[in-house]
Amino acid sequence: MKIGNIKFSENPVFLAPMEDVTDMGFRLMCKQFGADMVYTEFVSSDALIRHVNKTQAKLTISEEERPVAIQIYGREVDAMVEAAKICEEANPNILDINFGCPVKKVAGKGAGSGMMKTPELMVEITAAVVKAVKIPVTVKTRLGWDHESKIIVELAEQLQDVGIQALTIHGRTRSQMYTGDADWELIGDVKNNPRIHIPIVGNGDVTSPEICKRRFDETGVDAVMIGRGSIGSPWIFEEVKHYLRTGETLPKKEFEWYLDVLKEMIRKNVVHSGERGGIIHSRRHLAASSLFKGLPDFKKVRVAMLRTESVDELFEIMDTIPEQFQMESNN
Repeated sequence: MKIGNIKFSENPVFLAPMEDVTDMGFRLMCKQFGADMVYTEFVSSDALIRHVNKTQAKLTISEEERPVAIQIYGREVDAMVEAAKICEEANPNILDINFGCPVKKVAGKGAGSGMMKTPELMVEITAAVVKAVKIPVTVKTRLGWDHESKIIVELAEQLQDVGIQALTIHGRTRSQMYTGDADWELIGDVKNNPRIHIPIVGNGDVTSPEICKRRFDETGVDAVMIGRGSIGSPWIFEEVKHYLRTGETLPKKEFEWYLDVLKEMIRKNVVHSGERGGIIHSRRHLAASSLFKGLPDFKKVRVAMLRTESVDELFEIMDTIPEQFQMESNN
């Protein structure tokens, strides 16, 4: 599989772009554990062309994380074109357009998956961005606005025809948000459409190696993208890649090993964003990590982790967790 000149190994697995999640520290950890490509947090075209510092900071990428894609969103052709050119100067491998975000502050204003209501404008924006930059342009979107308007099969052809070099499909409509089950059958319909010749990437509810392999086998997609299943668990990429290669489940490691991975992620975020900023960037992962699920009376510890602004204090709190884990294992 290739996107532009980027060649991927068989059955590549990507890290999904997620706001307040895919900061550089987390991207680097996911890359370390085998993610074939990573994406930045999505970038507002309007904020970028207004030179908002917080938005511009999202364009910072590292050589260690390549191939890496910067993702932008917006609803105005000129703003998206100008933003795309700014992103190209940051030298990502790929520029991805977000037509999939379902949150109200994005979709409610007509951007993200709000574009599913105006597919003609979506295609117009895509065509203009493709013409504006020299790097490969890809799109991430959903099945449609709601159950009655699942337009993805026809839309995929239109986006391909204006020059995108890969399409990622989240198997839900905007109305579903993240409820219900992702519809991979319809993703498979796009992949198996004889008119489609660009890579199709499937996304939605991939939370284990077994599910990932099943999606490849059942749909024939060119790549699978993992989103929420990776939050606070960058090691999922190592587990998935091992299973895809061998058909065997990777043995679990000691609890402290996973804890050290999260500490390393925090350290990377601190280097990039300073102590307070690095901790803030890491909080979503600490709150959602699968590592802590099922631990008894863990709420107090979680609150303490999310309140501290000192790395030393945070690590001290984290160092008390293995004792709780051991107590739970012995029960």
